[in-house]
Amino acid sequence: MNGHFISFEGPDGAGKTTILEAMVEHYRTRLADRLTVTREPGGNPISEAIRAIILDKNNTEMDARTEALLYAAARRQHLTETILPALARGQVVFCDRYVDSSIAYQGAGREIGPEAVYQMNLFATEGCLPEKTIYLDVSAEVGLKRIMTHRTDDVDRLDLEQLDFHERVRDAYLALAKRYPERIVVIDASQSIGDVKKAVINVLDQILK
Repeated sequence: MNGHFISFEGPDGAGKTTILEAMVEHYRTRLADRLTVTREPGGNPISEAIRAIILDKNNTEMDARTEALLYAAARRQHLTETILPALARGQVVFCDRYVDSSIAYQGAGREIGPEAVYQMNLFATEGCLPEKTIYLDVSAEVGLKRIMTHRTDDVDRLDLEQLDFHERVRDAYLALAKRYPERIVVIDASQSIGDVKKAVINVLDQILK
């Protein structure tokens, strides 16, 4: 693969999507048509259809393992239809969430077990991981406060979980960062938005020379 695969991760309320949008704006001129921006679950029609099922607030009866399997299925389609072809063309892929999200949210948050979810996604992705992962870290309390303040019109099924769920998610992310320090870069997302942007740009500039 001639391209670069970079994922953006973080617990709810960390400002991940805002930072990703800022990075797209910052690098768009330099990369032009070499930049592919995508998201999970989603990124193509099949994966987006699965996304709608997963995040629907009416699907309160969804089993935790069903949820994890749907994420893995959406990820497989996303990888084969969107990410791998882009990398083969030499594209830089910015992806809003990837495997780490499933390990944190379903493995730890839903208490299925991080290793079980990892193995499920190992099958789905055939071991394909990002070259670098930007993890935006913020406490569960701060994240939930931001959601309730700024995202009242766009709150999904996972946002509605209790504090202990979001604490487990964050703990799992930090454990992944400790386990894979060469891939996952932790950025303090409690800083000002300007400082967070600068920190992320410093990381990406080393990759996108």
